[in-house]
Amino acid sequence: MPTHPMQDSDITKCINNCLNCARSCLETFHYCLEEKGTAFSGKHLSLLQFCVDACRMSAQLLIAESPFHNQACELSFELCQACAIECERYEYDEVFQQCAAVCRRCAESCRAMSGMTVRVPREEIEKRASARM
Repeated sequence: MPTHPMQDSDITKCINNCLNCARSCLETFHYCLEEKGTAFSGKHLSLLQFCVDACRMSAQLLIAESPFHNQACELSFELCQACAIECERYEYDEVFQQCAAVCRRCAESCRAMSGMTVRVPREEIEKRASARM
């Protein structure tokens, strides 16, 4: 039960971002299915569907003021990030670019709501360290 007006605003923003992301990923999923002659990997389709499911769950837990919303938002953050990266590969397709932008917005909102710090993959740390040398 949120008591601080800023918290209410942040929670509402995250709920809306999650619902928008779920809708965008579902629309992109169906767009992939409708595209004739274009091969989309099962990995990409699965990622879109997992993102839909995670974002819906996060929104539901936030609406219910569940103490489990942190974990759901962390999962949504991870899936939204992965989905955005995958969609950005189709740089000349407006549908994918829109989906990537919505996923990025949701990821940031979920990261803040989960209270987590951004995890940098080990490969990225090693890459940054070798670039400094």
